[in-house]
Amino acid sequence: MSTATSFAGQFLIAMPSLAEPPFARGVAFLCQHGEDGAVGLLINQISEYRLGDVLSQMKLECRDPEIADHPVLIGGPVQQERGFVLHREPGHWDSSYRVNDDWSVTTSRDILVAMARGEGPSRAVITLGYSGWEAGQLEQEVMDNAWLTTRADERIVFDTPLDERWSAAARKMGVRDPSQLTGYAGHA
Repeated sequence: MSTATSFAGQFLIAMPSLAEPPFARGVAFLCQHGEDGAVGLLINQISEYRLGDVLSQMKLECRDPEIADHPVLIGGPVQQERGFVLHREPGHWDSSYRVNDDWSVTTSRDILVAMARGEGPSRAVITLGYSGWEAGQLEQEVMDNAWLTTRADERIVFDTPLDERWSAAARKMGVRDPSQLTGYAGHA
């Protein structure tokens, strides 16, 4: 797959026909997309954890209650014991992947150590788990009208309340009332 047809750095917006958790009304940020498949992080599905819980499990002390109370999201159904940090600043973390010029995903402990000290990225989304698609699977799901795609928007990722992200992402595409989306595709 050429980079011209890659969905990396875009949102996947779940259509109403995609009703199974955790994808129902989901918005996924696509981190990687190529010939071998795709990897994304749901950005609007809350978990039962806060960042303080994760840091405590990792035996990291966090003295800032605002940082400790940061929500942790369900990134997807795959490897839910593994953490991912989606952020804008590239940083110099041990294990970061540059999605594009604007976005990075980090999976190494050092970013959480920095966050616990208040020295991490200024804005970040923390998830447990990720969403994955095998080669050709995502393309087929888009053709089957399971997902809409649009360029990722940092205001939706960082500033929009979780329960409004699905509607906000759909509105970004020009869909005024996302509840009116149909669960079927029309092909001319």
